[in-house]
Amino acid sequence: MKVSIAFGGPASGKKRDWDTQVEFLREAEQMGVDIIWSAEAWGMDGVSTLAYLAACTSKVSLGTGILQVSARTPVMTAMTALSMAAISEDRFILGLGVSGPQVVEGLHGVPFKRPLTRLRETVEIIKQAFAGEKINYEGSHHVLPLPGGEGKSLRLSQPANAEIPIWLATLGPNSLEYTGEVADGWAGTSFLPSGASATIAHVRNGALKAQRDPDAIQYQAGGAVQFGDDLDQLLVPRRPGVAFTLGAMGSPSTNFYNDAYRRGGFEEEAKLVQRLWVERERDKAIAAVPDELILQTNFLGTVPEVTQRVRAYQAAGINVLRVQPEGADTQERLDSLGQIIDIVGGINKETA
Repeated sequence: MKVSIAFGGPASGKKRDWDTQVEFLREAEQMGVDIIWSAEAWGMDGVSTLAYLAACTSKVSLGTGILQVSARTPVMTAMTALSMAAISEDRFILGLGVSGPQVVEGLHGVPFKRPLTRLRETVEIIKQAFAGEKINYEGSHHVLPLPGGEGKSLRLSQPANAEIPIWLATLGPNSLEYTGEVADGWAGTSFLPSGASATIAHVRNGALKAQRDPDAIQYQAGGAVQFGDDLDQLLVPRRPGVAFTLGAMGSPSTNFYNDAYRRGGFEEEAKLVQRLWVERERDKAIAAVPDELILQTNFLGTVPEVTQRVRAYQAAGINVLRVQPEGADTQERLDSLGQIIDIVGGINKETA
């Protein structure tokens, strides 16, 4: 099992704390973190920060978690990935996802309809570019070259690099199966060890349908890490974030996160939290988040309790543990990160 961490997100860029983040991420590399993911929502973009980190690190893999497929043309995404692979000495992972209707239509002015088709077309065009082929494509969202214009089929001038890993952040059953068909990794969210059939099972099924080895795919999921003896107190700061995910990460009719939690065994609870959130009963929505949902999606408690949770993730098929170390300051966060790395290392030795 590998360990990954992420930085950025919706609130990124509000504070001019980039130097502090870089210091933490460089230390994380030295501690043995395998992958650093950028985030791209409505804060910092997912590429420029990674390009900076490519110059500040030497061995850790650097991935976009995720680039929104509606925010860039497929060829520009391919050009960016090829550039990042070149400047990072092939440490780059291209993470892609469809985002949601509020961001796609609200920020980028692109219709969200048929998102899986857009993702599929994007990946197919990117793979043409990675292979050094002339770009020629006819789909529902993308037609290259543009018909009736002066464009012609072009090949990128950058050297081909078909080895750049593509990871997909998917949640719906059909998109999860597509991940298994074509991707090198699954950048999972809304994962529940007790309900892995709602996510990983679809990825594996898609791989088998495409005659691929499901065990050759990287499966990533995780959550916040915080150690302590008072579990009830550790649950408190996590509750609002889970309520936001269930109620606000998407529209009332299109929330992939909520859907995944429902399929994973928390149907009534997820529906209740979403209804309360949409009705602006935010305090009630937060209070309605089940403790077990928080515990299954995070790593909280004593070392034995966290170790038990990591084992559950591994048993459910996760081989890349994404962690978000918590603490009052940078040192406490590093201490939490060190402890979870030690836990993963111990489990790896046991299963070697």
